[in-house]
Amino acid sequence: MIALDSTPIAFSGSQLDRADHVRSDPAALDALMTWKARLLRMDGLDPVLTPDGALEWGSLADAAPDSDLVFLGLDGERGCFAEVRSSYPSGSPHAGPASWNAMSVLGAGELATYGGARSLVGWHARHRFCAVCGQPTRLAKGGWQRTCTSESCGAEHFPRVDPVTIMLVEHEGKVLLGRQPRFPERRYSTLAGFVEPGETIEEAVAREVLEEAGIRVRDVTYIASQPWPFPSSLMIGCHAYAETTEITIDETELDDARWFSREDVVDALEAIGRGELGRAFGAPPKTAIAHVLMRWWIDRG
Repeated sequence: MIALDSTPIAFSGSQLDRADHVRSDPAALDALMTWKARLLRMDGLDPVLTPDGALEWGSLADAAPDSDLVFLGLDGERGCFAEVRSSYPSGSPHAGPASWNAMSVLGAGELATYGGARSLVGWHARHRFCAVCGQPTRLAKGGWQRTCTSESCGAEHFPRVDPVTIMLVEHEGKVLLGRQPRFPERRYSTLAGFVEPGETIEEAVAREVLEEAGIRVRDVTYIASQPWPFPSSLMIGCHAYAETTEITIDETELDDARWFSREDVVDALEAIGRGELGRAFGAPPKTAIAHVLMRWWIDRG
């Protein structure tokens, strides 16, 4: 596994105390909603940054009267909150220019705070109605639950993350990388796919690689994980060895997939550090766990 203190992973390392004990204590939450409390400013789901490239915070008085407030955690003794507006937040659920800019300028702790807030606010916006009976839901436990308002139902709903396997597949000194249609030109990355109900992480890795590239793998191991708030995934970084090498591309998922040498990967990682493309391909940005997996593979020797 990767040591996070030596290899920072984007959207990890929030400095806020999640303070779970406060969420279920209405009196404690009310006590935190004082002049000392901070409200994370957001433009829809996008971050708002100060001129010097930090998260911008305001007071709870800045929230719209009909908004709900979700408790992000404690910064020392101060409560930190985000706003869930009555209208659906503008912008794409996927990473846009403002989010990519935030990834390039925010410190690790602040980026993690924004990522958690984005996932939570987006979840509330998508769960205003009960999935059991269709009646409206209301915010509970400081924003870490929604409860159906129907007395005959009363179902409780909790924020969820979607597990996604992302895997570096190796064979005799080469790695398997692919590119999706939405990737910038010449960019390649490790393969990835959602974990389906009823399968293990290892099974998901094997299934996704076989489906997307026609490659059978063995010896799947966990390397590291990354919260990815677009809209709310947990990227589970893995490594596997290929048993077969002939590629058969699923063209509904990938534009291309190829084997790349260690020299290709080293060159691509060095190039992305300069903001350039490598000779063989363009590597994922440093904020992506795919980049971390490639660097781990190179450092591993």
